[in-house]
Amino acid sequence: MIRAFVGSMGRSSPAVHIDDLESLQQFVESRASHVTQTSLYGYLRTRAGSRYPELFANDDFAKAINAAKWNIWLACVSDLAIYAGGLIARGRADGQAEAAHVMGMVVDSILQAGPPAEADREYPALAAGVLKRVDSCRWDEVPDNEAAFAESPGALVRWAPIVDQLKELDADIVRNSVRFRWQEVRQDLRRLLDAEALLARATTNTALTGDAPRA
Repeated sequence: MIRAFVGSMGRSSPAVHIDDLESLQQFVESRASHVTQTSLYGYLRTRAGSRYPELFANDDFAKAINAAKWNIWLACVSDLAIYAGGLIARGRADGQAEAAHVMGMVVDSILQAGPPAEADREYPALAAGVLKRVDSCRWDEVPDNEAAFAESPGALVRWAPIVDQLKELDADIVRNSVRFRWQEVRQDLRRLLDAEALLARATTNTALTGDAPRA
């Protein structure tokens, strides 16, 4: 089970230099989507085994998978946004204000499309929770480690459409599988982020044009 949970199910979108608000938004969206899909579908595939394809033939179960996907995606966006803002703020005299300005615009843009058609009634409250977490974050206190990724491991356990008894047995492995998937994302963001260029450009931008969220 451990090998199945942490194994790769595909690659995220190609890496780009992150030096403006749009490229940061694209990175957060695409990597949140990648972690969501690989974690959720990997868990389902592991638990279902050879019956995995049959899950999607059941309309009710497919609906539950799609709803879970969007709820987990919000948690992934939240975690990655907090980590990204921490990198931007680190070592800067005005880091708190600068990260708040940048990440507020990025997350607002990601979520401005509203609930997707496949989302359930939990989505609006969860999205509001993401915005609240971003608005209240002490960006200059976010460490450069996995501490920012506090929501997504538990979100997979909570929302995966698997019976509670099995999720209780799997909980530690499932959470660790999500933490594992964020390792490469953190490395990529450290390598690709040009905070100086991004902040210089962000001072001339007051809004982003957001597409519908992808998960």
